[in-house]
Amino acid sequence: MTPEPKDKLDTVTTPAAGAAQAATAAVGAVNGPEDVPTDWLLVDWRQVEDDVRRLRQRIFTASQAGDLAKVRNLQKLMLRSRANTLASVRRVTERNAGRETAGIDGKTVLSPQSKAELAGWMQHRSAPWKPKHAIVAIHTTASGRHAKRLWVLDADLKAAFDHIDHDHLLASLGTFPGRGMIAGWLKAGVVEKDWFTPTVEGTPQGGVISPVLLNIALHGMDEAAGVRYKKLGSDAALVAHDSPVLVVYADDLLALCHTRRQAEQVKARLAAWLAPRGLVFNEDKTRTVHLDEGCDFLGFNIRRFRSKLLTKPSKAAMRQVRERLSTEARALRGANADVVIARLNPIIRGWAAYYRIGVSKWAFSSLDAHVWRLVYKWARHSHPDKSKRWVIARYFDEFNRSRHDKWVFGDRSSGRYLRRFAWTPIVRHRMVPGTASVDDPALAEFWARRRRRGNPLLDPVTLRLLRAQDGRCPRCGSLLLHADHQPQDPHEWEQWFKVVRHAIRKHAVIAETGRATPDEPAALRLVHTHCRRHQHADTGGSPALLPVCEPSGLA
Repeated sequence: MTPEPKDKLDTVTTPAAGAAQAATAAVGAVNGPEDVPTDWLLVDWRQVEDDVRRLRQRIFTASQAGDLAKVRNLQKLMLRSRANTLASVRRVTERNAGRETAGIDGKTVLSPQSKAELAGWMQHRSAPWKPKHAIVAIHTTASGRHAKRLWVLDADLKAAFDHIDHDHLLASLGTFPGRGMIAGWLKAGVVEKDWFTPTVEGTPQGGVISPVLLNIALHGMDEAAGVRYKKLGSDAALVAHDSPVLVVYADDLLALCHTRRQAEQVKARLAAWLAPRGLVFNEDKTRTVHLDEGCDFLGFNIRRFRSKLLTKPSKAAMRQVRERLSTEARALRGANADVVIARLNPIIRGWAAYYRIGVSKWAFSSLDAHVWRLVYKWARHSHPDKSKRWVIARYFDEFNRSRHDKWVFGDRSSGRYLRRFAWTPIVRHRMVPGTASVDDPALAEFWARRRRRGNPLLDPVTLRLLRAQDGRCPRCGSLLLHADHQPQDPHEWEQWFKVVRHAIRKHAVIAETGRATPDEPAALRLVHTHCRRHQHADTGGSPALLPVCEPSGLA
């Protein structure tokens, strides 16, 4: 009997007589059969995730060893990998916040059969068609009484996504096996309101792959700016003392320099380096300033006060979120309190989650006061014939028992309440050391410890259940929350909270058949909603999980 492949995607340890059969079985496990359809409900998702993770680690290891031929072969294997295709389809059709919104083809993929068909089509018949790290890097470089890099080149690239040079971008991909497919994406054109526009340069801003393509085009920018590193061991490095520090996110960048002259030199070097890539600086938004004057970057205001660097939410960011909350509150007139809470909570939690790494306590308190005025005006508008005392007694109370605050807005019938910005704790983000990569198998324990140390922004009950289940769904064995892909701006955080709210539910579990006793209590656990639907299908529509009331703070 041929042994099953273990810890490898395309290799097995087997006697010589069974080598060919084992290799064939291994390739089938990776790439899948050509014509046999996938039963979506029977996919072992934990195995799928493990397969993709191991292949990514093998690519990383080969790259570190300088074996470019092996890297290319493994990249080809990843592109045609059955496990990679299944994981990609699952992320888009089950975990993506916009999974129910059709694209320009007017189609959605929601049923298990259509998901399996999409995976098969993608694999065999388809045709080509992180800011908190940046803010912490700035704070680490420019904080402290003896900081040296106090001059800043605050630069912005003019229409970067629209003007990337296709030829230079494709040349940067080298021998990557998906190069032809990416060339097809770049030349595919854009359809907007039934109007087709060809793309002779650039990549659509807002496109799924556009940020990756911009990162490829800008690869090597730090070296062009004159940044030099001093290695410390195998996986750590420090910037040389007389070198500038470059912080880049999408088309925004900051260069922290020792003098104004050095900042101007960095700008001149980068301008010459960007020209062949079809990119130029936006002179209206590019300037050289001292940190005592301050500048805005990624929604934060970065400025030194009496030799102390403070990163606070910018005035523009504060104004924007106030206007957003005010617009939502006006649009919700006529709705009930539950709808108001469900609409505003993701905005509050998402904005606070993004800005919690800065000096944000005053901003949080100011926004809480603004939200309170909005919901109070909403309540008075909803009940124009009632007194102030009646309105306050109906909508404001100590709904969150862990907070001794009787002015929390909530709904007495459901128990749900509106969160406050100030309830989000300030957390100082820890930088990843040196060249550490999530795909490095030697650092698996380091990344596991880092994930355990960084608690998700969830209520205590959900967090306790996640820890008890080791973060995995008991139905499919895969991760409930993907901490490797944390949101990178307030809007993404808002979407993250919405997805978590809709994708995870709490259930009481009936004891397994044959083990039930009249006195056995029901257990509480977290499962994916799609796993619960699959369980219903497996049992012929008879639910094996009994829903229980959700804690009021999750609304």
